[in-house]
Formats: sequence, structure tokens, C-alpha cells
Amino acid sequence: MRPSSRNLILDAAIRVTERAGITGLTLESTAEEAGVTKGGLLYHFHTRDELLMAIQQHLAAAWEERLTAALGKPLAEASVRESTAAYAQVCADDVATKADLAFMVESANHPQLAQVWNDLMNRWAPMPTSAERADIELLLVRMAASGLWLCKATSGSPPSKPMKKALRKRLAQLTEVDHADPA
Repeated sequence: MRPSSRNLILDAAIRVTERAGITGLTLESTAEEAGVTKGGLLYHFHTRDELLMAIQQHLAAAWEERLTAALGKPLAEASVRESTAAYAQVCADDVATKADLAFMVESANHPQLAQVWNDLMNRWAPMPTSAERADIELLLVRMAASGLWLCKATSGSPPSKPMKKALRKRLAQLTEVDHADPA
């Protein structure tokens, strides 16, 4: 099956951003990268804002697929601990790109774009509502996993393999049910 032009355009826009940054992302540069005419691009995305929203949704959908694979079952069947553990695993394993980071940062100034990521986070690693030990540990896992991903996206030099293994192990321990209920 031939991929849709829409997805080809979205992937092209991500490549442009990886190479030239968010300011280098224009309708023209995206059309050129995708090998379509500007009119062909405008058929799918009438404005740069529409393109940005579609990219956010495209990236979030890819995250959702990786999270679901890490979880190994439908999200509706998982506990908050299990979904947070899947989030931590994906953040530790995922290849963070400068384009991913650029689009997430871009969303910080645009409530509609930010909502895409807020919805994803609220499903997979919700902000705890209590200050109980178990909830604090889940928040620490969320923050540490996000920080690890951010470190990879910004520095290009992730932790060493032994350090990464130790971090993954510790994050997994913090999401274990037995650990959350101290004796």
C-alpha cells in the first residue's frame, strides 16, 4: 500500500525541522522536501498552523504506539503504575530527536498544540493528586523519565550503557506495587 501524501508531507516536515530547526519549517521547504507542489501541500494543510497541529498529532500518535507496545496491553486495562512504567521505558529507550524537541517546545506557546501533549501525558503518566509516597514516586518516575529523554534530545550524548541500565532498573523499581506499599 502506498503511503498517503499527507503522511509523506508530515514526515518531510519533521526532516526539515531536524535539519533547519522550527524557523526553517515553511510550507515551501516542506513541499520541496516531500516532493510535492505547494498546491499539493495546501490541499492537505491550508496554513502553517494547520501543518504544525498535524505534526504534533502525528508525533503524539507515534508516541502512543510506542507506549502501547511497551505496555503490552490496552491502556484501558492498565493501572497508573503500569502506564507510568511504560512511559519511563519509552523515554529511556526512545531515540530523542531535535525535531521532536523543537515541536514540543513550539507547543509550549500555543495552547492548542500543547493540548496534544497534555492529553498524552494525562493518559500515560498523569500528575498525581496526593502527596502520598506512592504518588510522589510516580511523579519522580515521570520527571526522571522526561528528564532522561530531554537530556538525549538536547545533548546528543545519552548516559553510558551501564548508567542507562541502572536508571531503567531504578525507575522500574519505583513503579513496582510492592515498593509503593512500605512495610
